[in-house]
Amino acid sequence: MSTLRSILAATDLSAPSRHAAERAASLAKSTGASMVLVHAQSTGALDDLKRWLGGDEDAQAAIQADARHRLHAMAGELAQHHAISVTEHLLTGNPVKEITQYATQVDTDLLVTGTRGTGFFRGVVIGSTAERIAKRSSRPVLLARQSPHEPYRRVLVPVDFSPWSAASIELAMRIAPDAVIVLMHAVEVPFEGKLRLSGVSENVVRRYHEEARREAQLRLRELAAQVGLHAERSHLVTPDGADPWMLVVQQEQEFDCDLVVIGKHGRNVIEDLLLGSTTRMVISECSADVLVSSQHTG
Repeated sequence: MSTLRSILAATDLSAPSRHAAERAASLAKSTGASMVLVHAQSTGALDDLKRWLGGDEDAQAAIQADARHRLHAMAGELAQHHAISVTEHLLTGNPVKEITQYATQVDTDLLVTGTRGTGFFRGVVIGSTAERIAKRSSRPVLLARQSPHEPYRRVLVPVDFSPWSAASIELAMRIAPDAVIVLMHAVEVPFEGKLRLSGVSENVVRRYHEEARREAQLRLRELAAQVGLHAERSHLVTPDGADPWMLVVQQEQEFDCDLVVIGKHGRNVIEDLLLGSTTRMVISECSADVLVSSQHTG
């Protein structure tokens, strides 16, 4: 299993978004990856400024120079604090488009963003900038909520046994090589409601649940063995009784996980640019950092 080679951290230069940059720097330090800090200045905002100031080029240049100075200062502080090398890059254009394209251009292994900020990252809710970056990116995207006081200790990885499941586990092991991995599959019995409506007894339905859980446990063990996840650093859980996203949130809280790694797509892919409904709700409702996996895992 390869380690991370490069990490790209996006910042809007606000204090809240610094959590993401700190997490990226911490990961770069622990994995030996290179780090690039990027800030995207919206052309829309610059166009508004140009219109309001009647085309005052000096004012626009001053604002861009200020952003460049603040970006350089943040990169320098991160480099000194974590004893790593940090390069910086100022982008201009639509932040989501520019950041995701730049991540692909430099072939980064991981894109790290904040979940709250000033205008740019204003909270992870449906339709937010952070979620749109996760949708659009061809690279794994880490949505960092918390200040990184320590490496990740417990990581929850929900899987649906789709082709992306193994890649999500391997990514979790790369990001948190010393963490305990909680491997989870939400058990659902097909046509359970129809079975009950047709008069099938609760005992029969319960047996279906038990069989589905046994099968899920077996497949989780096989998946863990496939990726080299040892039993002493893993938990295999197969909860049921609620929507999958609710079960993910419950397990995150029960195991006190500080990171959730979830695939962008599963078995029910409708459109390439849309996150699955479970992934979107996990992003919105979990309190831990959320790493959205993708087909590209380095």
